[in-house]
Order: sequence, then C-alpha cells, then structure tokens
Amino acid sequence: MKELLEELLGEAVVTLLVCFLALSLLLVLALAFVWGWGYSPLAAGGVGGAVLVFLAYGGWELLRPAKPGRPGRLARAATATFTVAALFAAYAWTSCNCS
Repeated sequence: MKELLEELLGEAVVTLLVCFLALSLLLVLALAFVWGWGYSPLAAGGVGGAVLVFLAYGGWELLRPAKPGRPGRLARAATATFTVAALFAAYAWTSCNCS
C-alpha cells in the first residue's frame, strides 16, 4: 500500500511539474511575442514565421525516408524540436477536459 501511494504521489508531482513547465514556457513565448510586436510587428511576425518553418522542417525530416550520410546537426535539432512540440501538443490535447 505504501508503494502504491508513493507511486501515485510521484506521478502527480511529475504531472504538475510538466504542466507548470509547459505553461511557463507558453507564457514566456507569449510575452516575448507581445513585447516584440510592440517593438516591431514585422520582426515579431518574421520570427514567428521562422519558428513555424523550423518546426515544419523538423516534421519533414522526421517523416521522410532516411538517406546515407544524413541527418546534419540542423536536421537533428529541428527533428528534436518538432518532437518535443508534438509531445507537448498531444499532452495538452489529451489532458484537456473541455467539451
């Protein structure tokens, strides 16, 4: 019984930590975008577009067939970023209790 409670409490703490981290990251990104938009809307839109292109490149690298001598550092970074973003999005989608 003690092990079950420890495991349950551990999972709850990890879930809360992941939620806090994800929401903090989202808040920081939103604040950075708002600040950037006030400073220069063109630059904020350009950076937002560049982030979307980088994520799309990561998804493309993840889904395309592997070739010898690939991937480079940029491709690995884009794939890892896309994977983390997809995992956060899947977590947010499944944990939302809105109907």
